[in-house]
Amino acid sequence: MTIAMAEPEEPEGNFVSRIVKVTPEIAATFLSRDSVNRRLDMGQVRALAETILRGEWKLTHQGIAFDETGALLDGQHRLHAIIEANAPVEMIVFDGVARDVFPVLDTGKRRSAADTLLSTGAKYLHLLSSTIRHVILFKTMPHDPWSGARAHVSNDRILAAYNEDRDRYGEAVTIGRELSKHLFASQTAAAVGFFVTTDVAPAADIDEWISGLKSGASLDPGDARLALREVPRDTQKRGSKRRMGMRDQVAIYIKAWNAWVEPEKASELRLRRLRKREKMPIPVEVKFER
Repeated sequence: MTIAMAEPEEPEGNFVSRIVKVTPEIAATFLSRDSVNRRLDMGQVRALAETILRGEWKLTHQGIAFDETGALLDGQHRLHAIIEANAPVEMIVFDGVARDVFPVLDTGKRRSAADTLLSTGAKYLHLLSSTIRHVILFKTMPHDPWSGARAHVSNDRILAAYNEDRDRYGEAVTIGRELSKHLFASQTAAAVGFFVTTDVAPAADIDEWISGLKSGASLDPGDARLALREVPRDTQKRGSKRRMGMRDQVAIYIKAWNAWVEPEKASELRLRRLRKREKMPIPVEVKFER
């Protein structure tokens, strides 16, 4: 049987596209044109600017669009980000786009970090992406709040971090899922805590640490693992007066780890959320002797 193929229809509209290396000066010129854009979101601008500064910007089909009169239809956040970063990037510029397409711009579902990790074949993608994001935040801004535009971590960065350390992130997710059944911490917080502590402790007896947290059996009253198990579980529940954010949960996990590794320095272990101006604790290293 022969299937007749329909002739392709001529596309509607008469717009043209070109790849342009948009400098901060060109971005300012583009922004000076009449605009029908949305209200500017400076948080989004700063997040895009940091992506540019980290060298993570990529040329894609998403770019700048002008209508038949030369008015800017789409791309104001990208243009402002170029000015904020004070660095040029390449992008596609569309001219002559019909103005009546404006209501349908940017209405598609935003790609999440979990979506980006889908191609890797990994499991528990939402937990995995959240774990990687917070490990990156711990490494790059441990003493600052993990919220707002500054705490944005791009999907490319999350994927790159996973590809650099797949086995350890996979192990952290598995351990986080298990430990959260026995501790106050969420799955993500337990996974992040496990990752950042074991990351600097190749010589530590990790199995002993984990088994004690899971069972609590035969632990001395002063054992840091017992103290961690006894932190009230409602501290991370939504609506709880004791609810803690992710950064506080990770900090408490690290405090307990440090007290377990160096018990002589933990005579009065107090596991509580970080107070104002209190820095994130840094995991104690446990390395093999040469």
